[in-house]
Amino acid sequence: MTPLAFLTEPDPPRGVAFSVAPGIRRLVAPNPGPYTYHGTNTYLIEGVGGTTVLDPGPDDAGHVATILASVGLAGAGKVARIFLTHTHADHVGALPALRAATGAPVFAHGEGVADGAAIGLWTALHTPGHAPDHLCFARADGVVFSGDHVMGFSSSVVIPPDGDMAAYMANLRRMLGRPGDTLFLPGHGPPIRHPLAFTEALLRHREEREAAIRATLAAGPMTAAAIVERLYVPLDPRLRGAAAASVTAHLIKLRGEGAARDTDGVWRRA
Repeated sequence: MTPLAFLTEPDPPRGVAFSVAPGIRRLVAPNPGPYTYHGTNTYLIEGVGGTTVLDPGPDDAGHVATILASVGLAGAGKVARIFLTHTHADHVGALPALRAATGAPVFAHGEGVADGAAIGLWTALHTPGHAPDHLCFARADGVVFSGDHVMGFSSSVVIPPDGDMAAYMANLRRMLGRPGDTLFLPGHGPPIRHPLAFTEALLRHREEREAAIRATLAAGPMTAAAIVERLYVPLDPRLRGAAAASVTAHLIKLRGEGAARDTDGVWRRA
């Protein structure tokens, strides 16, 4: 497979919101790990009427306090609205506390936000795959909050049944159809400053992984775990479950296309 050049960054500042684009600050939550990198990114977007908070982050009182202090609720600042890219706990655990403190309205898929909805300067893009309710938020100047759909530090985890590999790959192609996008601000990790080239590499990585799974099945019936052992070398033991989920998601996609079938967890070519 073609190596995918993931992005890295030093451990970012903690407990402080720092600028990543004009009018946009990034605040990294204290939940580092193999699936979250340095932690979940909470973004503070300045605008008319106050600050929009995108992805409040995990259920952590200290993180909520930092959001409020950064916005400046004690002074003139206020939280005008809350955007959610999706409802995984590392992105929304802090939502109840933030809503209680601010009373700000929430904009999320299923809460009055559909694909193409305009909220101020931002347009919501429904991009299921990593999660069925996943949204990206795009602005006309090329800035996109890409959530966990496109991240620089890693490919997205796609875990069935909520994760859908066919939808994920289709929505990578959708992002490639947006040539005016110039900056992705992801849910974890650093800004992606060449987003189209990186998204194209992510899609190619998935296509090559799928081709390798097809080739492995040609050797005979196999479980998803056995495919992981053959294809993911080397593999961080902490990521074994994610790798098995990803392989399963690819197999389900192939089954839907009539290219694979399974019996009691054993997969074979159709």
